[in-house]
Amino acid sequence: MEKVRRASHAGSWYTSNPSKLAEELEGWLKASGIEKSSDVRGVIAPHAGYSYSGRAAAYAFGNIDPTNIKRVFLLGPSHHYYTLKCALSQATIYQTPVGDLPIDLEVIKELEATGKFESMDLGVDEAEHSMEMHLPYLAKVFEGHPVKVVPILVGALSAASEAVYGRLLAKYVDDPSNFFSVSSDFCHWGSRFSYTYYDDKYGAIHKSIEALDRLGMDFIETGDPDGFKQYLVEYENTICGRHPIGVFLNMLKNCSTKIKIKFLRYEQSSQCKHKRDSSVSYASAAAKVDA
Repeated sequence: MEKVRRASHAGSWYTSNPSKLAEELEGWLKASGIEKSSDVRGVIAPHAGYSYSGRAAAYAFGNIDPTNIKRVFLLGPSHHYYTLKCALSQATIYQTPVGDLPIDLEVIKELEATGKFESMDLGVDEAEHSMEMHLPYLAKVFEGHPVKVVPILVGALSAASEAVYGRLLAKYVDDPSNFFSVSSDFCHWGSRFSYTYYDDKYGAIHKSIEALDRLGMDFIETGDPDGFKQYLVEYENTICGRHPIGVFLNMLKNCSTKIKIKFLRYEQSSQCKHKRDSSVSYASAAAKVDA
């Protein structure tokens, strides 16, 4: 029986008007100047409202060559539902205003059989925005190409759990018909986020935030999950997708295919100059086969 996850954030986080949304997505993809590459096997992309991060996200999704990809694994952090595990969707279809994406029920069954995953009900699924914000881009990029999605909500995992899920999912990386869409924003800075780290050697606050984010991006690019974890322990940077990124780094570490992550775009929602200011950072990366 069909179980539909509605596009619950359409009309607020992004437009629910199909033609307007398609036009926006096409515009951002074109403006990015990014060329599709079949060597790109995954992306890290933001998940804020499109008026904030839609442009930055195009630098990730513009890399996708849909020709040979049959399924997309979505890894998104959980903002509202607390779990120490990863959770799988119970839906059979994810709706978007620009085309619906069917869930790969076979792979969901395979993952359920490991005993490592819990299920999230439709209410949890629809309340969470981290994966939904990737869906319109995926629907647009895969227009005319049949594709299924495997949504995985990533809970508050320990480093050991990230490694367990990374090893478990690594085999899927070695199949070139699989693609991975990892959802994360970067630094959430300001008193409203209870995070005001500032290193005055960089001058303006927004420069300090950028230096902090870029240090984290450098650790991600090295592909070392332990290095990234140490960075998070040391600086406590408010990277909301730290756990999906940690799982993805462990997947790349444990698969046979050599894949390298490279960041292609960095933006901030605004430039913080005073202690009372706040901002969220957005970074887009491509994970590409390293021949």
